[in-house]
Amino acid sequence: MKQLRQIEAAEIMVAMNKYTVNYARSLLAATPASQLVNPEKPKAAKGISQQQLELMERESTNLEREFRLVEDSYGTDHLDLVLARGYVSKLISNTRVIRYMKMHHAEFLPELRKITESDALTS
Repeated sequence: MKQLRQIEAAEIMVAMNKYTVNYARSLLAATPASQLVNPEKPKAAKGISQQQLELMERESTNLEREFRLVEDSYGTDHLDLVLARGYVSKLISNTRVIRYMKMHHAEFLPELRKITESDALTS
């Protein structure tokens, strides 16, 4: 693999928390020829046809693109969730809101409490 593709592959391995030789080989097999040091040398992939290899390359490219989109929006999405959680916490601490929720929407109250008690957004 060319240097930039090696960095991408390492980033993918870190993001997926997979550090096996087989996973690295699958990333190599899914690497387009344009990102290989020796593109004319055929990639050795046991038990995989050329058609399957091309399909893996396309799927890998699509997956990487989707991963980058999610990665780009993660910070903003996380901030929005933290702000929403704070707002819900403030509402839940209001006795008038609690009384109204118990009278008209009691089924939502336990779920709103779970949101405010969740530690998932604090890390």
